[in-house]
Amino acid sequence: METPLIEFRGITKRFGEKTILDKADLSIYENQITTIIGKSGSGKSVLIKHIIGLLSPDEGSILFRGMPVNKMKKKEWEGYRSQISYMFQNNALFDSMTVFENIALPLRQTTNLKKKEIEKKVMSRIEQMELTDAFRKYPAELSGGMQKRVALARALVTDPAIVLFDEPTTSQDPVRRNIILSMIAHYRKKFGFTAVLISHDIPDVFFISDRILLLWEGKIAFNGSYEEFSRLKHPMIDEFLKSIEGLRDELTGLLSKEMFKSRYAITLGSGRADTSVTAVLFSFNLNFLSDLFRPQAAIEILKSIGENLNNYFGPLGGFSARHSREEILTILPHLGLEKAGELLDDFAQRLEKNSLPEIHELIRDKIEAEGCFEIFVNAGITEGSSSDEIEQIIKRADMNKKRIAKYLCGKESDSK
Repeated sequence: METPLIEFRGITKRFGEKTILDKADLSIYENQITTIIGKSGSGKSVLIKHIIGLLSPDEGSILFRGMPVNKMKKKEWEGYRSQISYMFQNNALFDSMTVFENIALPLRQTTNLKKKEIEKKVMSRIEQMELTDAFRKYPAELSGGMQKRVALARALVTDPAIVLFDEPTTSQDPVRRNIILSMIAHYRKKFGFTAVLISHDIPDVFFISDRILLLWEGKIAFNGSYEEFSRLKHPMIDEFLKSIEGLRDELTGLLSKEMFKSRYAITLGSGRADTSVTAVLFSFNLNFLSDLFRPQAAIEILKSIGENLNNYFGPLGGFSARHSREEILTILPHLGLEKAGELLDDFAQRLEKNSLPEIHELIRDKIEAEGCFEIFVNAGITEGSSSDEIEQIIKRADMNKKRIAKYLCGKESDSK
């Protein structure tokens, strides 16, 4: 069995008579994005401060790669601490310093590197994060998104194994929130660090998270994937999901997963054998935008396609939700495959002739693409009945997926 990168065993933390963490157990695994969720004041920040060493537990032990942190020698502890970086909620950039100076600060404070070595490492990160045109500027001269990128570059300049993010998307609108989360996911993959996030941004954060930790009344009530989280029957999880079930996916305007499942259950809740639906699983190729370091463009595409789905299928009784970062599942109640197929063909034609060209105009100033780039839309269609779980329908629809629309270099494609 894989050894966790970081493990809490029976961690208890009290402040006066108030117990914040109560024999909490958790596991964080290497090269994953782990998101800590829970109600306000539940102790999420206290938990993350134990990881970085800003707080020590009253009881229990914290292990790094299987070794108890409290038994480390000074050199071992310094080695552990040097592998952790922290991205603050408000970026915490110094207004009196340039972008270069802000990013160089951790190297100047925590290493014995020479001036030229620091300059080389900082400029390398600046180029990788596409900040070359801004490195002489001051934070006040940058957009909010650029400031986030500078803060992340500073967090990554020491080549950390672990990066802690404390509410990285606080007070951001839905588009900007998704851009920041996509940026974290992209650079985590590019640089290979382990990410630990504290976030209230449900459901957006679920689409980038490998593992979810639910902190509830001082304990870790759940530790696993979101799919496991949504299926598990537990009073604490049920209460938490009920508290968010009214939320829509603010980015696309589609239903949240919880509302989607509730609507699906109601639609097929009669239990009659003749109760049926048609399901369509849409997917989009947005990876090329990550390669171009333009997550904002990917978010704009997803937002626009979500709006198109709502506008077309909503008046027909259809309802949709994001299944993953680049997939949307649409349910068409009381429609057979033939009629649903006709509607899908019509939607695909409108998408290719009108919507994708409009999307291209929307994003072309947000990406760097001197050559060609393509937007593909695939869809799989299948029937569902009252005996089917959503996961079964998704699997069948995924097996039937084919390309329904394509947009190439700002020109319509004749082939699909």
